[in-house]
Amino acid sequence: MQRPQLSIIIPTLNEAQEIETHLVSLLGLWVCGSEIIVVDGGSQDQTVALASPLASRVLVCEPGRALQMNIGANASQGNYLLFLHADTRLPKRADKLISSALTRRAWGRFDVKLSGRHAMLKVVAGAMNLRSRLTGIATGDQAIFMTRQAFDAAGGFPEQPLMEDIEMSARLRRLSPPTCLHHRVTSSGRRWMRNGLWRTILLMWRLRYRYWRGMDSHSLANHYRHVR
Repeated sequence: MQRPQLSIIIPTLNEAQEIETHLVSLLGLWVCGSEIIVVDGGSQDQTVALASPLASRVLVCEPGRALQMNIGANASQGNYLLFLHADTRLPKRADKLISSALTRRAWGRFDVKLSGRHAMLKVVAGAMNLRSRLTGIATGDQAIFMTRQAFDAAGGFPEQPLMEDIEMSARLRRLSPPTCLHHRVTSSGRRWMRNGLWRTILLMWRLRYRYWRGMDSHSLANHYRHVR
C-alpha cells in the first residue's frame, strides 16, 4: 500500500452534530490518497460511531486537544501533517496547496474565514490573519500544517490545556517562518458568538496577554475553564 503524502488529524470531543458533514467534505482528499485520522477524547455522544465509516482510522484517548493531536500524528503515516478542527472546512485541493507550501518552508497555515451573520466576524478573521502574518504565530482555527520532520524537531504539541497552538507556532518558528496561505479555511463562528462577540474578543486578548506575560497555561485554564 502506498504511503500517504498527507495525514489529516482531527481531534474531536462530542462533535456528533458536525462530524459526518465534516468528514464527507474530506472524501475527495481521502480518494486522492490523503489519510484521515480522527482522535476522539472520550465523547459521550455518537462521534466515534459516525466517524468510523468515513475516516482512515478513529482513535480514542484521554481528552486534551494537544494530547489528541500528538497521538494522531504519531499514529499517522504521511510525510505532511495537517491539524484540523472538527468545525473547520478546507478549500478545494488543500492537499496540493499544502504540498506546494511545504517545498519552501517547514510549516504553515491558511487564512481563516469565520462563518456567521455578524459583520464583525469578518473583522475578527481579518485581524487574526494580519496578526499571524506579522508575528509568525498561527492558531488552530487556521489549520496548521507541517512536515513530519518539523513536528518531530518541535517535539510535538506541548500537552497543555490552553495555548498549545501558540506555543507550537513559537517552536516551529525557530525552524522556519510559516507559509501564510491566502487560501481560506472556513471555521465556525459559534465560539465567538456563544458568550457574546465583544466579550469573547476581550477574553481572547486577555488570555494571550497573560500567557505572553508568563502566566502558566494550567493557571489560565483554571481561571477560564469555559474557553474550550
